Amino acid sequence: MQNSIPGTDLQQAPAGWRWAPAWVLAFVILWPAPGIAEGVMVLGALAAIFKLLAARFRGAPGLLSGPAWALTSVLFFAYWLPEAVSSIDAVDRLRALRESAVDLRYLPFLWLVASAVADARGRRITFGGLAIIVGAWTVDALLQAMTGTSPLFFGLDAIKHQISGHGMCTDAAAASVDRLSGFLGPCNLKLGQIIASLSPFALIAAAKRWGIVGWCVAAALVGAVILLSGTRAAWISYSLVLLWSGWGLLGWKRLLAVFAFGAISIAALGVFVPQVQERLVRSTHLLAANESDVDNALSGRGRIWSAAWCMYRTHPINGVGARGFRDAFNDCDPERGQLAAWGEGPALHAHQLLLEVGSETGTFGLLMWFAGVALGWRAWRYSDANARENARAAMLALAVTVFPFNTHLAFYSTFWGGVTLLLAALFAGSLLARDAEAAAVTASKPT
Repeated sequence: MQNSIPGTDLQQAPAGWRWAPAWVLAFVILWPAPGIAEGVMVLGALAAIFKLLAARFRGAPGLLSGPAWALTSVLFFAYWLPEAVSSIDAVDRLRALRESAVDLRYLPFLWLVASAVADARGRRITFGGLAIIVGAWTVDALLQAMTGTSPLFFGLDAIKHQISGHGMCTDAAAASVDRLSGFLGPCNLKLGQIIASLSPFALIAAAKRWGIVGWCVAAALVGAVILLSGTRAAWISYSLVLLWSGWGLLGWKRLLAVFAFGAISIAALGVFVPQVQERLVRSTHLLAANESDVDNALSGRGRIWSAAWCMYRTHPINGVGARGFRDAFNDCDPERGQLAAWGEGPALHAHQLLLEVGSETGTFGLLMWFAGVALGWRAWRYSDANARENARAAMLALAVTVFPFNTHLAFYSTFWGGVTLLLAALFAGSLLARDAEAAAVTASKPT
């Protein structure tokens, strides 16, 4: 007979926390309405603080295992401390101080997110729910590709009209979009990046339920949406997802066939779909020796990256301040006065993780981010096979989101920063779950 652990119940979530998976899924579903999503996040953070205090005084079971609590907190501070330190002498000091203070709200919410996947029931609901959400977004985007209208965005836009008298996007912006925008609408062209980052939940769930056939069908449908989204960074992220999730399932020969099929599909879409053709043609300019052609292939990012490097050289310790890139851009713009590839105005962020962290938070920020990566890798390396399997989808989603050899959205923006921290908490909570800790402790006890 196995000994129990006195005073604790590590196998099941405390009753007051059994709603945590639903809260996390609601936050994700509400991403098209950022104000409401932020409200849900703040309420979740407040609920987490209240429950933690109440559990502390009652001596109730822990919300998280000790290691999960520590890793979640460490990953948050690897993100937040550079932001706080950079605000000391930021270009816009008041704004930077305000942003770093406001971002503290993420910490208790991340504890709530980690608690949502801290046991088998929570992981089943949360990861299964994320897979369903990605599937719904994929079907919606495919319907947009066939009909020209996203049903989900159409419904949200109609609700917005009823509430405020105006839609979620202007007609001019909608008319200028030449790619799939899906549930986010034509004013928020992040569909490709979001689907690519969350695709591991859908692909791994399909493989578990329907095997190789399920994985292949899901990979093809999700891949079609990502290709039509026209975002080359999402193409790279999704290629990494296919490589990692397909290697063990298919073997290298079948996986090679999958990539060959993908290359043929891209070539075919390049012939018949103008936005895909335009991005393929632009990408070929990377092979040119002419600097202007390379910058054109990168959609002006060569100019942005030069400015980011200038900011790092002139502010090497703690950068120009998180979200201060736009304020410091003109002083470091190598082509000041010339019209940029993105149009009027300064660049808003560095479009590359390492350059964003270096330019906005300096060497201190880079060291903190590297420390976070190292601790996350250490936790993965020293976890057992069951724990790794529990966290595989979250780990892969986080890894492709922060993959450094790619272009990125702004990690210190409210939206993409929130996505990244959410994935970090899902990774920590599922890898170092309460049920895994209970099994380890029970196994170490004499029978």
